[in-house]
Amino acid sequence: MSRADTVRFRHNQAILAAAIVAFIGALPLATARWWLLWVLLVPLAIGLWAWRAGTDADPRELRLRALVGQRRVPWARVVELAGDPRGRAVARLDDGQVLVLPAVRATDLPRLVSATGQELPEEATTPGRSDNGQ
Repeated sequence: MSRADTVRFRHNQAILAAAIVAFIGALPLATARWWLLWVLLVPLAIGLWAWRAGTDADPRELRLRALVGQRRVPWARVVELAGDPRGRAVARLDDGQVLVLPAVRATDLPRLVSATGQELPEEATTPGRSDNGQ
């Protein structure tokens, strides 16, 4: 399996840009006194989170990445993919556990499913269509 088979979802890169600006803005304060250096850790942590956190999907598994660590979930354990009321994508596992997929919106679900190598049924990809076909 190549890296080209992996679909990556990441948070908006504006968060990373804001963290860089905050880091630069905190430099004068942090260098004023040695005990204020910890102030630089906040924008640094936010920047690392924005760069690293997200969801990777390939034909074998989902990989949920956070600031530190990751969780791998084989597709065989995923029972259902759906959107929640806040517009986030969630995965329900075979043990009933519900996982929020970082950086994946409910509107991204067709792209997420395509990473498995499967296709969605036609009625699932047609927005605004009711059960009776109207």
